[in-house]
Amino acid sequence: MQKSSQVLAILCGAPFLAGLDLFVVNVAFADIGASFPGHTLGDLSWILNGYAIVYAALLIPIGRLADRVGNRRAFVAGLVVFTAASAACAAAPSVGVLVAFRLVQAVGAAALTPTSMGLLLHAVPAARRALSVRIWAATNAAAAAIGPVVGGLLVELSWRWIFLINVPTGVVLVIAALRAVPDYRVPDPATDLDLVGAAALTVGIGALALALVEGNDWGWGSSGVVASLVVAAAALAGFALNTARHPSPLIDLALFRARTFAWANVAVWIFSAAFAAGLLAGILWLQEVWGYSAVRTGLAVAPGPLMVPIFALGGAALIRRVPAGWLAATGCLLWAAGSVLMLTSVGPTPAYATEILPGWLLGGVGVGLTLPTILATATASLPPARSATGSAVVNMSRQVGTVLGVSVLVAVLTTSEPEAFRRAWAVIAAIAVVAAVAALGLNPAAPSQALRYRSTASTRRL
Repeated sequence: MQKSSQVLAILCGAPFLAGLDLFVVNVAFADIGASFPGHTLGDLSWILNGYAIVYAALLIPIGRLADRVGNRRAFVAGLVVFTAASAACAAAPSVGVLVAFRLVQAVGAAALTPTSMGLLLHAVPAARRALSVRIWAATNAAAAAIGPVVGGLLVELSWRWIFLINVPTGVVLVIAALRAVPDYRVPDPATDLDLVGAAALTVGIGALALALVEGNDWGWGSSGVVASLVVAAAALAGFALNTARHPSPLIDLALFRARTFAWANVAVWIFSAAFAAGLLAGILWLQEVWGYSAVRTGLAVAPGPLMVPIFALGGAALIRRVPAGWLAATGCLLWAAGSVLMLTSVGPTPAYATEILPGWLLGGVGVGLTLPTILATATASLPPARSATGSAVVNMSRQVGTVLGVSVLVAVLTTSEPEAFRRAWAVIAAIAVVAAVAALGLNPAAPSQALRYRSTASTRRL
């Protein structure tokens, strides 16, 4: 029991660290911008988006590579790359260099999510597996939620500390993993790695994000925006064509024959867009409109994230009596309600307890009910041998949603005026409502309508 608990802590700790870095930089934007003056919000957004795009595109290829070389080896290698890149980010002399090292950091992070899930499923006793997966999912959700809190406290010292703090933590996790985590390797892994598919997805999502982020500055009808949209459409079309023809595609379409898995990807993609945009909008409001410092912003954000682990674990008890779709949809609607509450109550004069806190608490409850439920339910209908790949696909959908959410926010938030923020919160609420509708797909289908997953190993490899 003690051994499995130690393994669980290590395997949750590493992806928690990677997930934390997706959002810890939110509160550091102002300080990073001050260190490198002359950059717009769109420029700084690539510190988030570049990381998320590479993270999303490499989750599955690296997961399959791990099946070939051994999951523990890939897990430890990912930790080493992530830790070294974090040190380089801390020393970056410019925004461009910082973004470049964030891309390297994302390569390491992409190795941690699928390998940690694969190692977890084979290291934890079957009786504790379902709870362990939910704890793993809850730590991922908590990482995304508490990133601004940790970032705010560290930025008080220097924004460089948000990266530097990863170094000792990463070293400890590497040593612990080598000592305690047993290895796991798929007996007959796929022979082909779909690097073309990964490249096409990266270019497609990156070009789409570029068009959304730079649309206001370049002009929506400018040649740069039009060219970006054309490249995005061509790359994503190429990705779809490659997926249909490749013997071992980046996304195995057979996985989507499982109805719950298919709807989980749609729901997490849409909700992640609403969540990422709402989180950044709240932080920018506190800093740019109310003039909060980074540490004060982090502390102001803290009550919302505190709701996440509480309601994530509470959701584990509720899910025995409430269908997963209803639970996740309720969480999405709570995030939407929190956004509406903020847009209808905030004003230019700071009044945190009455104007931000109620909506933030409501949103935190929503995140706690939604993300762990979707992440834990997504792979339940898949065979155990496909759960690690399924988890990578779901997390890829989540990161793509994050990129699009941040990009849409930058496009909508044209100024720092209160009206622009209210418009952004309205868009965020609408996206969350759409996510709630998609989440209902997590509810079991009637037996006659249920689509059962078939492994491509026994049929045609798509």
